Amino acid sequence: MAAGILTTDSTPFRETLEGRSDEVREIALGARRLIFELLPQTVEVVWPAQRSSGYGTGPKKTTEQFAWILAHAAHVTLAFPYGAELDDPAGLLGGTGAKVRNVRLGSVGDVSRPELRVLLEQAMRHRVPAPPETVTVRS
Repeated sequence: MAAGILTTDSTPFRETLEGRSDEVREIALGARRLIFELLPQTVEVVWPAQRSSGYGTGPKKTTEQFAWILAHAAHVTLAFPYGAELDDPAGLLGGTGAKVRNVRLGSVGDVSRPELRVLLEQAMRHRVPAPPETVTVRS
């Protein structure tokens, strides 16, 4: 398994975006900002080799994280480890796996969708322990 970097600084995350278009970088950074806006004490783990990051109430990928960000060449994927169990009346979630679902973010405007905010708020309370009282994040 690839080693992750537990961080409170955006530098490792930004490094995973190197070589991506300006638009993809802005989408990914917007998704990250939204997560920290909704849950300021989010724990971030960056996996440089996988060019992805996990967000949760602790560093454990399968038991403490509620979302992952993966930046691709033309879009960003916001994945939810237990997305199949989330209520999604807007139909944003894609995927057919037993548990994981994802939202394809193709523009900065997609990050601003109220329905995406609702999914994240649900995921933050679903199958993850309570968040730590404080984590200081530097953007």
